[in-house]
Amino acid sequence: MKSLEIDRISKRYGEHLALDSLSFTVPPGEIFGFVGSNGAGKTTTLRIAVGVLSADDGTVRWGDGPVTRQGAARFGYMPAERGLYPKMTVAKQLVYLGRLHGMPASEAHSAMLRWTERLHIAQYRDKTVDALSLGNQQRVQLAASLVHDPDLLILDEPFSGLDPLGVDDMSAVLKEKAAQGAPVLFSSHQLELVESLCDRIGVVRGGQLVARGTLEELRSSHGATQLYLHVEGAAPDWPACSPAIAAFTPEEDGVLVQPAPGCTENEVLRAAMDHGVVRQMAWRRPTLTRMFRDLVEPQAGRTAA
Repeated sequence: MKSLEIDRISKRYGEHLALDSLSFTVPPGEIFGFVGSNGAGKTTTLRIAVGVLSADDGTVRWGDGPVTRQGAARFGYMPAERGLYPKMTVAKQLVYLGRLHGMPASEAHSAMLRWTERLHIAQYRDKTVDALSLGNQQRVQLAASLVHDPDLLILDEPFSGLDPLGVDDMSAVLKEKAAQGAPVLFSSHQLELVESLCDRIGVVRGGQLVARGTLEELRSSHGATQLYLHVEGAAPDWPACSPAIAAFTPEEDGVLVQPAPGCTENEVLRAAMDHGVVRQMAWRRPTLTRMFRDLVEPQAGRTAA
């Protein structure tokens, strides 16, 4: 099995540097989540990986060498924008795309039947794509990326527009392809899904990879465990008054605080009791959402995010 290697790729649009020597590897059987704010460089990276765009510098490798046209034909790519023919029926479209990937007509037809059943869109085979809901169009796009049984999956915002059942189907397919040994690379703003699905995660900011690793590795390097308090009757910014608290982030029904160096939770509790009735206090491990905010918009000092 082969790995996908993004090796120091850079891309410039006029004066704008979209990617700046960005590197990461997705080995066989791994689901890699690629996250960042809008305009950070995610889509540009994925387009370069599949050969839709060319990098100004750097290399994309598939296995032992650079990606070739023949190698890219074995990739499954799902763009963020609709990449379907709106007036073609679902069945004809999937068979056509299978044939473009070199499949015999009978195999392409069998694959169309299999994936429309698997993704619960069999009833729409004779419908044109533009007659479908956005969620079902997204299912068809996934089927289009899978119809030729690709060796690698690259998906840009695959969960966009899906209802909970669609999310379950999409998640199951990604896990299934990884279990078969395919590298799976996808971008998403739905960080809870990235957190639950991915073996490793890369965070991009301004065209540079600012963090990479498993969720636990990211927590160790970039996410301090915080103390959650629900203080009834307290002002939202009460932690700003306490020398026992180094930083804080208000939440809907409480606040997350980082104790000042040398201070224990007992000192934080005493400070909280001066401002109201403490209804709840517990340590919280950082979520990917919390770490994402800190990485893409670094905060300084005692601030409310």
